[in-house]
Amino acid sequence: MISIDSKQRRRWVNLAGFAAIVGLMGYALFAEHVLGLEACPLCVFQRMAFIGLGAVFLLAGLHSPAGAAARGYGVLGVAAAAIGAAIAGRHVYIQNLPADQVPACGPGLDYMMDAFPLLQALELVFTGSGECAEVNWSFLGLSMPGWAFLWFVLLGAVAVLANWTRISR
Repeated sequence: MISIDSKQRRRWVNLAGFAAIVGLMGYALFAEHVLGLEACPLCVFQRMAFIGLGAVFLLAGLHSPAGAAARGYGVLGVAAAAIGAAIAGRHVYIQNLPADQVPACGPGLDYMMDAFPLLQALELVFTGSGECAEVNWSFLGLSMPGWAFLWFVLLGAVAVLANWTRISR
């Protein structure tokens, strides 16, 4: 049986986290370009959070540090996952609003970023719009933002477990 030391285990778990995010992003692009599901502004922000978390996993996997540097990757991973979970949670909330409380459809993200100052554009995105309230994909009763929320929680836990544990020498 092949023995893997803790440092190598940390490397492989981080690279597995990165691979999971590559798969998730691949499916998101498949859903958009092949299935024809247009990404709303909150979906785009969730993708950005996944990409940020993926970058943390990739850097941690390539660097494979010990001690405080490893814990730093854990903190960065949890921060990216928490931001993504907050965005996905807001998206799920908007999707579950009663029909009379759903905000009207607004302009696209590109227009908002061009026409408004950054903070006002972000406020408009997080207020939500009618397009963000549509549930046009679900699996096992959860919408895509619901699954994104679960993946952010799971991958945030992986980031901590992979990078916060001590390496015995």
